[in-house]
Amino acid sequence: LTGADRIGLVDEITELLLQYQANVEASKMAHLGGEFAAILLLSLPQEKSSSLSQALNGLDKQGLSVVIKETTSGTKDSYAGWLPYQLKVYGADHEGIIHHITHYLAQQGINIESMDTFMAPAPMSGTPLFTMSAIVIIPPKLDRKGWKQALQQTGDDVNVNCEIHPYTG
Repeated sequence: LTGADRIGLVDEITELLLQYQANVEASKMAHLGGEFAAILLLSLPQEKSSSLSQALNGLDKQGLSVVIKETTSGTKDSYAGWLPYQLKVYGADHEGIIHHITHYLAQQGINIESMDTFMAPAPMSGTPLFTMSAIVIIPPKLDRKGWKQALQQTGDDVNVNCEIHPYTG
């Protein structure tokens, strides 16, 4: 769901979900550049699915764009045995940081579970500082020490610091 941000939007959406007995199992919501964006994983009685879809699609009258996709629960099994890590990347902001880091991860077959990035001015100079925080899962056969060193080298190549820690939740 995306649209112009305003106070009470999450309240209105969750009230609508409650009317159709939909439970929010997981969500990510953010205010970005004056816009609101939400990704929600819902569970609800099958017989309510069609009517909830119609109600959500009706939000376009309020200027909200909604995309609905039915999901399956089988994807977790395909990552059995994979190990979770938390990545923190930070440094002076410039073009290409996200691409270089994620390109390396993709080359190694590492899956990004979640990722947040933002820019903030440095306290003393006001220089734009880039920060990325991500949870990734690595294939069981990937050399743990080797991929970390190579990722840190990738960070060095683009002048950012990379911190890598086992993810504990």
